[in-house]
Amino acid sequence: MSDAARKTAMGLSCWTGTVDPRPLSGGITNVNFVVEDAGEKFVVRIGGDIPLHQVMRFNELAASRAAHAAGVSPEVVHWEPGALVLRFIEGKTFGAEDVRKKENLWRIVELIRRVHKEVPKYLRGPALVFWVFHVLRDYAATLRDGDSRMAPELPRLMDIAARLESEIGPVDLVYGHNDLLAANFIDDGDRLWLVDWDYAGFNSPLFDLANLASNNEFSHDMEGELLAVYFGRPADDRMRRRYAAMKCASLLREAMWSMVSEIHSQLDFDYVAYTAENLDRFERVHSDFLGM
Repeated sequence: MSDAARKTAMGLSCWTGTVDPRPLSGGITNVNFVVEDAGEKFVVRIGGDIPLHQVMRFNELAASRAAHAAGVSPEVVHWEPGALVLRFIEGKTFGAEDVRKKENLWRIVELIRRVHKEVPKYLRGPALVFWVFHVLRDYAATLRDGDSRMAPELPRLMDIAARLESEIGPVDLVYGHNDLLAANFIDDGDRLWLVDWDYAGFNSPLFDLANLASNNEFSHDMEGELLAVYFGRPADDRMRRRYAAMKCASLLREAMWSMVSEIHSQLDFDYVAYTAENLDRFERVHSDFLGM
């Protein structure tokens, strides 16, 4: 698949001459390359629609363009079916330890706020909703249809998901990134950038906050600070419980994403191990939630 993807990247109509795409590590949804052309560097993302994961490229393109207009993401310089070309950002790609640094928390929260409030002002055309509990129900159906090895676990997991959804209750609606892995933050020395808009869509702000914390293993104290900084006041017990329920849902979604990828993805990645890692984290966090 990577050879075919590289040929696709080489053949894009935007290049001024022959290019040599170099693999960009880290992606487990798309195949990504760095390309140098006419003295500039670009990131090329190769991948078609993935309905099983509710990834639709028209949505990624619209979100990427709106995010650039809002000043939070690099410019889209070219698009054609199956390929997205973005201007390369020179900077440090974060790891989880960078996200957890206290001096970065305010910067990250301010960036998330801008995504939530500013990006939808520039969004054009149809837009998706990312509701994690719909995603979980759809994943469960996909896993049953695909005779997944995890099928016996689904009744229990979906019962938990239903209880979590009820616990969260009514939500405010913002425009979410919905995939706040550390590697999606780039620090160019002056500002932070947010990349990879595959899963963008309208959602509760609690999902991005819980997703950020769960992906980067925030401590309990850090989570309290995260909520206080975002909402401008310390979280009360009800908000903490709603947030904790969304954190459980975020981890369960990551685990079930991996379960689906086990049986459908063609990328060279150890999804079985990734499933085990995230399912274990989900079970631990859910146990803590039940003890609140």
